[in-house]
Amino acid sequence: MQDWLTMTACDLGRGIGMGQIDPVELTEAYLTAIDAHPHRDAIYARVTHSRARAEARAAQDRAKLGLRRSLLDGVPISWKDLFDTAGIGTESGSALLKDRVPDADALVVRNATAMGTVCLGKTHMSELAFSGLGLNPVTATPPCVNDEEAVPGGSSSGAAASVAWGLAACGIGSDTGGSVRIPSAWNDLVGLKTTAGRVSLEGVVPLCLKFDTVGPLTRSVEDAAHMLALLEGGACADLRGATLKGRRFADLQNVAKDDLRDPPGKAYDAALLRLKDAGAEIVPLDVPELNEAMSLSGVLYTTEAYGLWRDVIEANPDAMYPEILERFRMGKAYSGPDYVAAWSKLMACRRAWDAATAGFDAVLVPTAPILPPNLDRLMSDHEYYVTENLLALRNTRIGNLMGLAALTLPTGTPGCGLMMLGYPGSEEALLRLGAAAETALA
Repeated sequence: MQDWLTMTACDLGRGIGMGQIDPVELTEAYLTAIDAHPHRDAIYARVTHSRARAEARAAQDRAKLGLRRSLLDGVPISWKDLFDTAGIGTESGSALLKDRVPDADALVVRNATAMGTVCLGKTHMSELAFSGLGLNPVTATPPCVNDEEAVPGGSSSGAAASVAWGLAACGIGSDTGGSVRIPSAWNDLVGLKTTAGRVSLEGVVPLCLKFDTVGPLTRSVEDAAHMLALLEGGACADLRGATLKGRRFADLQNVAKDDLRDPPGKAYDAALLRLKDAGAEIVPLDVPELNEAMSLSGVLYTTEAYGLWRDVIEANPDAMYPEILERFRMGKAYSGPDYVAAWSKLMACRRAWDAATAGFDAVLVPTAPILPPNLDRLMSDHEYYVTENLLALRNTRIGNLMGLAALTLPTGTPGCGLMMLGYPGSEEALLRLGAAAETALA
């Protein structure tokens, strides 16, 4: 049973389908591991024992009758604490939402549950999802699997930790500026950022609606593909025969390699060599307009975030972690015309990006230019917090600003990911590329 806690979600599903794994025993193995784990309360905000057991029994019955609804029917997963769950607290990592209990599941939760997944519980996260570090002194900061004295990445911090520490077969998170991909990279997982607007946000506590996306944090690209299908109630990408031979990638030079520190840089270079050995063509690329797009981040993110949360925040600002409060309040500095003008400029930058990248299958960048920062120093050194937070999300934010699908893969160097930036709506093609790259990087 111990092996069950490290198997991919799809392998667990295949085991259930072949009668080798019982969904009830599998769920009990996970619940037992969660409850016995020293970091239980730092990873899970709430463990949903009753719901998990009921869903596992239903999956067990379907398996016995040959009526399984999906490959992942009976597989236990975790949900970031901003997905509404009926009768279960959903607080988005903030004291501002303390004791908030929704009446209904978010649509993505309903979709995944209808296809048989088992809800283990709700995982901790950065406060209101507005940080890439995963540090949350208000509720809890999960540990990074590679360095317990470092932050795990955010804002889907507990989602990553639940999978990396063997306490869920898959975690579901959200990504507004990198919140699925950073914790995935720092905890050696696969993380899929979906195209904005593709996966439903109904019943998801918002941060910036124009950038918010939903995506899985998994142990394999195959898991990510199947989980995406369940989240949106669609068909899974066909990964069979995926290859890098004849594929053409851009190696982005500007922005993505600024202030790139040694471990992520060396891991990235080594990963590119392995992709080339597998038959990929990799071409250096500069997109000058990207620099302007990055400069628009402040007005685009903070204006919308503060606009959505201003009344709630200003009614009780002392309830917030000061670093997060300060970030929200930056939105005060911009006017309506500033915001509209920024979006107009961003759309022009997107057109330039589309033209520059049109001849490539995907664009490659290091997922994060830094390794996970030290937790204690972040708490005591404001300048360090600001610098590391901005750098953590710098490369991933390219995908959000350009409106892209994106996938991060482990490189084999702990805490270092390789990110593929695909076209809007290209998740299936991107997952095929990811499956081939995963084999090359293994």
